[in-house]
Amino acid sequence: MTTRDRFLAAIHNEKADRMPCQVHSWMGYYLNTYLGGMDQWAAYDHFGMDAVIYVGPNANYTDQQNANWQSESTPHKDNGDGTWSWQTTHHTPEGDLTVGHQANPITGWITKPPIESEQDWELHEKYAPVPTLDWSLAVKAKDRLGEKGIVRGGAWGFGQGSPWQDLCILMDTVPVILAAKDKPDWVHHALSVILSKRLEAIEKSGNIPVDIIECGGGAGSNTVISPDMHEEFCLPYDQKQHAAIHEKGPQIVYHLCGGVMQTLDLVAQNGADGLETMTPPGMGGDCDLEKATKQVGDKLFFIGGFDQSAGFENGSPEAARDLVLDCHEACPDGGYICAPSDHFFHGDPESVQAFSDAAKDCHYN
Repeated sequence: MTTRDRFLAAIHNEKADRMPCQVHSWMGYYLNTYLGGMDQWAAYDHFGMDAVIYVGPNANYTDQQNANWQSESTPHKDNGDGTWSWQTTHHTPEGDLTVGHQANPITGWITKPPIESEQDWELHEKYAPVPTLDWSLAVKAKDRLGEKGIVRGGAWGFGQGSPWQDLCILMDTVPVILAAKDKPDWVHHALSVILSKRLEAIEKSGNIPVDIIECGGGAGSNTVISPDMHEEFCLPYDQKQHAAIHEKGPQIVYHLCGGVMQTLDLVAQNGADGLETMTPPGMGGDCDLEKATKQVGDKLFFIGGFDQSAGFENGSPEAARDLVLDCHEACPDGGYICAPSDHFFHGDPESVQAFSDAAKDCHYN
């Protein structure tokens, strides 16, 4: 099998010749700190690893959209503690929405969400633009990659992969959960608006030429909300979005980077083809990969499950190899891509090499 064939078998929940592996996108900090600044293409080649190239679309807006939603950012301020801060303000004809940002050399985060009142939401609902998506970079990546792997991207939106995740980023997670309890009709309205904008972008942007689209988001994990809340505020919106994406071509992987065991059956209903990141308890999740396989492995492929803290950041080549073999044993019938359970920023490259090498020894009967 070619590497591409191997991945395609996995994401169609079939058994390949052996278990494929990947990383959940190479982080710039890791590439610069441990790998001399190489890019994701070079990193996969360096380790002889199966390649999953992450490429998003370019978002194109009309002149009228740009006039009604003008964004400007303040200069980055050095906070003197290894972090820096800045703000981005979106100017609309009826008021401004401001986002506070902070970052360090490893990653960034939001310190002030743009929506802090229903009035703020009204501005976002009325003026937040919906682009036409240009996937030409993904086409070029697939042409360059050939049979050496697959290309994946993310569903366009206002945060990550789904309406619930968008709202939790636009407002912050705790306020959304409280609103879902106190004002559920308002939250459903907001989710419907976000879904409508997402569907508009999908509809007017043509086919999606990647192999996998990532939807979902960690805010839907059962370590954040209950299964009942997931069923009410995630499932119906996910089902509609996934149906629209499937009409455009790619397979869908649903991203829950936390607890998954209480939501497995719900994900199996939402129209996704697969589930990630299968986060184990050592990384703050609750995934038992073997139990998940027995419960919904006939309905969903899986990506993830490898404990990067124990295998890369605080581990050894031997530990990394053992963890890969454990993942293979938990998914003996294919439909699985071994991967760290989300991003990693530290780790001995020798352990990453052992991860890649071990996967090549995991053949299927």
